[in-house]
Amino acid sequence: MDNNESIALKVRSAAKFFGTRLIFKNVSCDVHRGEILLVVGRNGAGKTTLLKIMSGLSRPSAGSAEVLTEPEKTAYLGHSTFIYPRLSGLSNLSFWASMYGLSPSRDELMVLLQRVGLERAAEEEAGAYSRGMAQRLNLARVFLVNPDLLFLDEPGTGLDQASLTLLREEVVSMRDQGTAIVWISHDVNHDTALADRVLGLAGRKMAYLGEAADFDPQSVLGGDNA
Repeated sequence: MDNNESIALKVRSAAKFFGTRLIFKNVSCDVHRGEILLVVGRNGAGKTTLLKIMSGLSRPSAGSAEVLTEPEKTAYLGHSTFIYPRLSGLSNLSFWASMYGLSPSRDELMVLLQRVGLERAAEEEAGAYSRGMAQRLNLARVFLVNPDLLFLDEPGTGLDQASLTLLREEVVSMRDQGTAIVWISHDVNHDTALADRVLGLAGRKMAYLGEAADFDPQSVLGGDNA
């Protein structure tokens, strides 16, 4: 696979206005299969807005964002879980599979729930799950797709340490298996070490794009590590 064939996402001169208010401009990057791109910036810098543009959930005011993977092989995991509280964890997963046009067996779904530590709670109503359990169920939904491109919008927000550790381990594992990952982290100091490259937003523009090992959080965040 040459360099161009490895590209999962292209962003060119993307800009976003809300009315007359500029959020950011001149954001350009490629995201390659098998890498984690960490998107960082202070609160209000436009990180989630950029992620929505990258994923096709929002249109840029100028420029472009082109996803180069199949739609059914693209996944989005945020801090909102979107589970159906009256359905069991297993039924939630079965429903999501049907939305993707998949028909896995109960045993196959149980393997996914076991992978995220929910096999014992498979038949419990998901509305009774803790925040960490609900996000683990959401992670199992991502596994259903086995995505080539994954967008993460602060998925670790509010998680207990065990759930957060599991999430990080699985994100790194998916990267190592060839998934392209764009990740907004709530813990930049910790998660920069897991990333390959960093895109920093500051001053309504792209203030940094480069290797994670060379990134100085102070240059983009100042005293704000969120």
